[in-house]
Amino acid sequence: MVEYRIDRHSGVATYVQIVQQTKQALRMGLLRPGDRLPTAREVVEATAINPNTVLKAYRELEREGLVEARRGLGTFVRRSLGTTPADSPLRTELEQWARDARAAGLDRDDVAALFTAVLDKHFQGDPS
Repeated sequence: MVEYRIDRHSGVATYVQIVQQTKQALRMGLLRPGDRLPTAREVVEATAINPNTVLKAYRELEREGLVEARRGLGTFVRRSLGTTPADSPLRTELEQWARDARAAGLDRDDVAALFTAVLDKHFQGDPS
């Protein structure tokens, strides 16, 4: 099951963080079709956010066709995203790169900017 981490200082709306983290879990294969998302109550207890925020995020995911709410049962994954498993060799390489970047004195924002620049260079015009 996914565990949401809310960064109150990120400038990103809380419900968007939940949507993004759910999509990330779907891409990484951590969530698969049929898996149940945590209930709004479970997310509220773990993160101390408003239950309406969780429900808004789940409605957005449902609107995108990624999850479905089943009355009295919960919210379940309908489909996955991507095909990159959590144990991909590319992930291992990326983790080593991140360690090297940190050892070189880069902070999170520096790494994010560098990584985004490389992504933009290699994925220009990519429709996804």
